[in-house]
Parts: sequence; C-alpha cells; structure tokens
Amino acid sequence: SDYPGGAQPRMSGGGVPGDAGSIRYGEEVIRYQIRRQATRRSARVAIHVDAAGRVFVDASETASEAQVRRAVMHRAGWIHEHISASLRRRAHVLPREYVSGESLLYLGRRYRLKVVANPKSQATVRLWAGYVETQVPTRSPILVRAALEAWYRERAKVVFAERLLVMAMTLRWLKSLPSTHLRVMKVQWGSCSPAGRLTLNPHLVKAPRECIDYVLLHELCHLKAYNHDPGFYRLLERHLPDWRRRKSRLDEMAEFILNT
Repeated sequence: SDYPGGAQPRMSGGGVPGDAGSIRYGEEVIRYQIRRQATRRSARVAIHVDAAGRVFVDASETASEAQVRRAVMHRAGWIHEHISASLRRRAHVLPREYVSGESLLYLGRRYRLKVVANPKSQATVRLWAGYVETQVPTRSPILVRAALEAWYRERAKVVFAERLLVMAMTLRWLKSLPSTHLRVMKVQWGSCSPAGRLTLNPHLVKAPRECIDYVLLHELCHLKAYNHDPGFYRLLERHLPDWRRRKSRLDEMAEFILNT
C-alpha cells in the first residue's frame, strides 16, 4: 500500500535503484534507497522496510527528491518502529553450528536436527519421528550444511511446483505457468522479471504452506501488474483477501528461516 495510506514492509523486488537519502528521527538517522519505477504514474510513493531493516522508497521517475523526503518524514515513526522490530528479531537468532539438537523448520513445523556419522554412507537427509536426520561420512558442519541445503532445495522444487499450480488455477487471466528457478537470497522471498520469469528463495520451503502460497500469488500477480502500485494491491486483495495476515506471519519468522 502507498503513502500516505499506510505502507507495508515487504521482502520482494521491484524498481530501478536510484539515489539514497536520509532523515533524522530523534537521535536516530534513517537512511533510505529510492527505487525509480517507470510505470508508476501516481505522485504517491510506497515505503518498504525489509527483514534486514533496510528502507526502500518506490517512486515514479518524475517524483522529486523533496517529495520523497517529505513522504519519508511523514512516515518516520512507522519506519523507525519496523527497523527496531527487525533489530530485535535478529538479536535473538543464534548462528547455526549444524550439530544434533538444533531446531530446524520445514513447512512451518519445527524439527530437531539429528546428525549421524557413517563413514560408509553418502550424505543423506530424511524426516523421521520429529527429526531431520542427516547421515554424513563425518560430523563436519560443512558436510551437514551442504546436505541440508541440497535437501531443502529438492523439497523446494517439489513443493513450489505443487503450490504454484494450485495458486495459478485461481487466476483466470493467467494463460500458462511462468518459468521459475531457485536462488538463495538474503532479503527476498521471490521476484518477477520484466520477462515474466519467477525467482524463488529455496529457504521459503521452511515456511508454512499458507505463507508460501502468499509469496507465489504475490509474484504471479506481477505478471499482470508489474509494479507495486494501487492496481497491484487491488489484484492481490481480490485473489487473497487475508494476504496481510499471511505476510505478517512470514515476516515474524523471517530471521529464523533465513539463518542458514
């Protein structure tokens, strides 16, 4: 949603990187990046705070830096609140050691990691009795991490293909499924290229299905409305009325999911 009607933080692409700016809010300095969008006709701008606490402002090519600055100042309290929330979430996420007992997510459920050393075995991963059991030749964290990443990637291919088909069936204007590929990203769940190709973060498979569906539908809607303008959000609202709740749930889990 666009300023001044209440912007929403997000993790997704969109826009050509432009100038950077900053404002002062109390004792804090809020820095932001302007992303110019050729198809954005409105003088209004959209303000986003990603999971890493970075601030992006989507604006038309004709919007002046003064207009953008006024919009950011108008929403400074909201921006500061979401930057602070991002810092709090990240403070409680410990780095992974890839040892037995660590907590892992798959489709929104928590599992315990169980590392089994078997010198005669190749690296394998399976779900078993509440565990993600990983067999590796040695307990090397590098080998465990590689095995888990490969497993998550394979599961992502299967799950995303299934859910993409389900979500696409609700869009009568979509004539065919877009091409997709996986890429690990630090601050994005997915993106849609101008050519209509979807890029999805394999870490998303750790999230609940309803959150996966939200991301997939979000990107599919970009095939009809490329930028995050009011028309895009009307389209998203029509096909997924509770998208804000799903997005909020995903945002709360973002730091844990992305902590590989």
